[in-house]
Amino acid sequence: MSVTNGSVHPVDAPPLQTEAANVPRVRMKDVQGMPGTIGGSFLRFAQFVFAVVSLCVMATTADFPSVTAFCYLVAAAGLQSLWSLSLGILDVYALLVGRCLQNSRVVSLFAVGDGVTSTLIFAAACASAGITVLIGNDLGVCSQNHCLEFETATAMAFLSWFCALPSFLLNFWSLASR
Repeated sequence: MSVTNGSVHPVDAPPLQTEAANVPRVRMKDVQGMPGTIGGSFLRFAQFVFAVVSLCVMATTADFPSVTAFCYLVAAAGLQSLWSLSLGILDVYALLVGRCLQNSRVVSLFAVGDGVTSTLIFAAACASAGITVLIGNDLGVCSQNHCLEFETATAMAFLSWFCALPSFLLNFWSLASR
């Protein structure tokens, strides 16, 4: 009978863990547009300015309360302006003090708030754009209404949404990458 003998191969000892192996992972630098950055502050104040202009232009027309979509635009622009102003002030404070706003609870609050307000302002701008097109193009009664003011307020609401979307996406991406 032919039996083979087992052979033992020498194995190297595992490497010792050093101090370098216990160093925490290096996170990516803050992307401009995230909370606590100069780009984030710029986006917040752009959102605020466009929302306030939309709110003021729509509120100065006498007949906006007669259309529900325009009332919704005023409410959404008011909420967007308050949210953007408060987070813009927080961004400026974080920049002045040197604080990092990358805490997971803070980022999740920012992501949810940005998601809600950007969805509301976008829906209000779309509804107002539909009514503006109906009044101006389909009914042809711009001479009796404030079409230019309605169009301006709607355009400002879209610009506010356009500035709110990067804030939401960056916060959501930061939250998802944890």
